[in-house]
Amino acid sequence: MNRREFITLFGGAAAAWPLAARAQQARLPTIGLLGAATSANWSQWTAAFVQRLRELGWIEGRTVAIEYRWAEGRNERYAEIAAEFVRLKVDVIVTVGSAAIAARQETSTIPIVFALAGDPVGQGMVTSLARPGGNLTGLSIQSVDLAGKRIELLREVLPGLRRLAIIGNIGSSSSVLEIAEAQAAAHRLRLDVDVLEIRRAEDIAPAFRTLKGDVQALYVCPDPLVNATHARINTLALGARLPTIHPFRDYLGAGGFVSYGASNVDLFRRAGDYVDKILRGAKPGDFPVEQPTKFELVVNLITAQALGLDVPAALLARADEVIE
Repeated sequence: MNRREFITLFGGAAAAWPLAARAQQARLPTIGLLGAATSANWSQWTAAFVQRLRELGWIEGRTVAIEYRWAEGRNERYAEIAAEFVRLKVDVIVTVGSAAIAARQETSTIPIVFALAGDPVGQGMVTSLARPGGNLTGLSIQSVDLAGKRIELLREVLPGLRRLAIIGNIGSSSSVLEIAEAQAAAHRLRLDVDVLEIRRAEDIAPAFRTLKGDVQALYVCPDPLVNATHARINTLALGARLPTIHPFRDYLGAGGFVSYGASNVDLFRRAGDYVDKILRGAKPGDFPVEQPTKFELVVNLITAQALGLDVPAALLARADEVIE
């Protein structure tokens, strides 16, 4: 090899080294976060998730990358986003129940962690809570088990409650399960029930127009569509003089009355532990689906005053938070 050939070869190799180094540095372990609603709706949840990852040594932009995508309450977006994550070859997908089902249809190999799901076994997401199997695992919010408790809370404020409306997205399997559970609980308490069926945001206002005049309260079933539109539901309920019962504290904005359910902030923090283990090589199917350990009762006294309701002192004393 003559001197000119050596210099050319050496120079080409030297120029390639920084490119190779940058390529290695650019490929961080990557999390695909499939937000079923909007960034604003999920802000507290994602902040808790990212904070927990940081505590475990996964610092966004330095030791881990997070790709955020938002379905904005539209179920048809789940498969599109999941397919994009497959193309990006993310290392794990983090989402919630119904979106996790769609993601599993796109990949059987990428681990999927659901930060919350209403009934993972009933929805066919996992074989059992103890041994989920496959590429899914996560946390259950047990929402259907809490339906009766929520209606009982309404009756504490409205002892004369006789007719209840239930609003839910019948395009969501978890919402359909909760509608059925809420109906059963209401019938056990000898309440008449009207179900307001929605599938998209545009259905909400027409559904309210079908309400009978003797409806006294509204039970709101959770799902990504409702998450994205809960402010609209609360505004319409307030205009109809209906106190609402919600599953999450996050849904009380714009006139919600009471919420009782698992702490989603806590569940998203715990999802960070699942992701940590998976990024370190563990298999998702080996981790049991966990259930909530922290529940929150929140009462919005501003809404109570707007509706002219007297909230019993005993209920306020049990509340984890009172909004004044």
